[in-house]
Amino acid sequence: MTKASWLRTMRNVLDSYSSPAVLIDADYNVVATNTSYDFRFGSLNGRSSAKCFFLSHGYQRPCDLEGETCPMQEARDSGHRASVLHIHNTPQGKEHVGIETIPITDDEEQAYFIELMTPIREVSAEPIANKMIGRSRVFNELVDLIQRVGKTDTNVLLMGSSGAGKELAAQALHASSPRASKPFVTVECSGLTDSLFESELFGHMKGAFTGAIHSRTGLVQSAHGGTLFLDEVGDVPLHQQVKLLRLIETKTFRPVGDSKAVAADFRLVCATHKDLQLMVERGEFREDLFHRISTFPIRLPSLSERREDLPLLVESILLRIEDKTPLRLTDEALQLLAQQPFKGNIRELKNILERAVVLRHDDLIGVDVIQRSLNLMVVSEATSHKSEGLTQLALKGLSIEQVEQQYLKTLLQTYPDKSRVAEIAGCSLRTLYRKLEQ
Repeated sequence: MTKASWLRTMRNVLDSYSSPAVLIDADYNVVATNTSYDFRFGSLNGRSSAKCFFLSHGYQRPCDLEGETCPMQEARDSGHRASVLHIHNTPQGKEHVGIETIPITDDEEQAYFIELMTPIREVSAEPIANKMIGRSRVFNELVDLIQRVGKTDTNVLLMGSSGAGKELAAQALHASSPRASKPFVTVECSGLTDSLFESELFGHMKGAFTGAIHSRTGLVQSAHGGTLFLDEVGDVPLHQQVKLLRLIETKTFRPVGDSKAVAADFRLVCATHKDLQLMVERGEFREDLFHRISTFPIRLPSLSERREDLPLLVESILLRIEDKTPLRLTDEALQLLAQQPFKGNIRELKNILERAVVLRHDDLIGVDVIQRSLNLMVVSEATSHKSEGLTQLALKGLSIEQVEQQYLKTLLQTYPDKSRVAEIAGCSLRTLYRKLEQ
């Protein structure tokens, strides 16, 4: 078979795939595309070939030389399929794309690679509301794990500090699963009292207890066929955990007041900001339940671990807060935000930006507005703790000068910029230096 006829055959093979697919030679040249690729990403526009790394990323050299994993290189080295998640340039902007690379050879034993591409719609690399958003390496690693386990029915435990986006991650897991068309039901475990636990989860029959004037469907039944998301599962009381364990193990439950067991059908996703393993060691969480819910643990990175995503997150949050006016931050304002520890993660960032939108002078939000937004938070935190803090200082018998010194040292530990410390303390930079020398 001639090279030309082999390529024609391969084009027919590519068109047999419903997802976008390309054929790449050993020199990274895309030599053929299928109809789905042309429709989704654009054709070669009459060119016989183009470098895959240029088409996908605009790079001038292979992906592995730009700090990314190259699936073609992996497939070449192993001789087997390789898969990776990349961010591609597309007519719709930057998109997360799952790539599967299959090594093949032609009649002359020359190496080629078929790449199948699956755009991932559950997350975004562009500013958009109600989705997980990011482009950083740690974010892409998170998305890759979600996509891999999302296709299964495996129990997933999402771990991470408060405000890191665990509920959005749970929704992304559901959206990438075969159960995506079925309900996604959230159970707020921290709000379930002992008296409500069974009734909320399993439902109850009319007359089951005082006040039960109607039968009620529980959240487990509401999630039938879909995903049951137990948010803050670490807050489930120890004596109630056995009922949760029985539900997971038997996939059956009994509504309160009913003697008949009902079959449950759900995919379980749990989330917590607590250290469940430590709770197990302390006897505060059942070990058997922990192992049941943590089949596939995923830790969500904090905002401080993915600071590269800050500009994108800021743009996205501003769009959500004010979708009729194009708001943006100055470079100096963005730099000030980047210095923050963000212990409250994305939720804290959203609060700061909401305050900034209220305080702004115009559509361009400057560093002074962000500083005022941050100062409001400092004042709020100080007010909430001042009673306890002042009592402790009084018990120590500290003088006003000693209290001032302690406060300034705390400010310096929190904010490395001395100009900002002086502004918060309400004094000039010169006065700050003088006080520190005392």
